[in-house]
Amino acid sequence: QVQLVESGGGLVQAGGSLRLSCAASGRFSRLNVMGWYHQTPGKERELVADISNGGTTTYTESVKGRFTISRDNAKNTVYLQMNSLKPEDTGVYLCRAVISPWSVYWGQGTQVTVSS
Repeated sequence: QVQLVESGGGLVQAGGSLRLSCAASGRFSRLNVMGWYHQTPGKERELVADISNGGTTTYTESVKGRFTISRDNAKNTVYLQMNSLKPEDTGVYLCRAVISPWSVYWGQGTQVTVSS
């Protein structure tokens, strides 16, 4: 089993910044892709950004230039630096970790609220 614990969410004014962290623990040999997803009420969760074990990154168009995903493999932790936040960035941010195609884990999520 793998546990993912997110932290770093909160309330921030538009234009502000937050840094999210997701730490993985448990029994696994290697974490492959780790990513962050965004979910709002009534909508399916959407990919924000992900990063491979080797550091290759993917971003959804709306966050390019504002968010940066990174990871520390020694600490089994993935980060999301969120700058120039907008009210539409409000929602729950969930961490996802892929061990293998049949072993995918999710965190509980951390709330981000951006006020206008």
